[in-house]
Amino acid sequence: MTRRTDAHPDLTDPRVGAPFFSTWRVGTPERQRRTVEAIAGTWERRPWPAGDLLSYHVYTGHDGTTLMHYSQWTSEQAYEAFVRTHRQERVDEIDTAVPDIERVGLSRYRYHRSRERAAGDRRVPGLIVAVRIDFEPAAAGERRDWVDMVLKALDDDPVGHQGLISAHFHLSTDGGHVLNYAEWESTAAYDAVLAAPGEGIGAPTEQWERVRTYPGVRGFTPARYEHAVGLLPA
Repeated sequence: MTRRTDAHPDLTDPRVGAPFFSTWRVGTPERQRRTVEAIAGTWERRPWPAGDLLSYHVYTGHDGTTLMHYSQWTSEQAYEAFVRTHRQERVDEIDTAVPDIERVGLSRYRYHRSRERAAGDRRVPGLIVAVRIDFEPAAAGERRDWVDMVLKALDDDPVGHQGLISAHFHLSTDGGHVLNYAEWESTAAYDAVLAAPGEGIGAPTEQWERVRTYPGVRGFTPARYEHAVGLLPA
């Protein structure tokens, strides 16, 4: 069967061969709440669909209109089998409970690298910031180098980011972008870093300037979320 959990996912789980992120637009905070409950109830009433699905998590956007979905699959083939056999009945039940959901799209990734939480750090993230970093088509092969540069900048930052628990970088399989799933202690901690001297995250150092002006980077799109529910095999 299926059980729900408040625990956040482990984005470094080595069993995850195919992480997926997608976004739904639902319109209002009330519809966000209703959709989360519809998703959880729909899944709990059914057996867990496949051993190759390790977890499924839903997040509410601070914009009051969106949901982010994160699912951990062992392979893309396992996900495709789920789509053929189990997905539609779940979608139909959710749409009956909350009509007119706009499913913006699903993106496929490969996990790359993380700035992992410090040993003994037991903080529960109060804010998830998902940052999409778009690259020019010719720069797809430079994404790993850019991520390495970000992690070096974080390690060498003279100010430090005590509110940042971890940051997990994923490469889109289409070559177009990087997704950084960053776990923050709280919204206040994240806002304090943004308000510090410099441009966004990072002290005004040469290393961070290289990150921001890296050739081939088209732009950064951040979005704020809170973990709403996790679903796991019982």
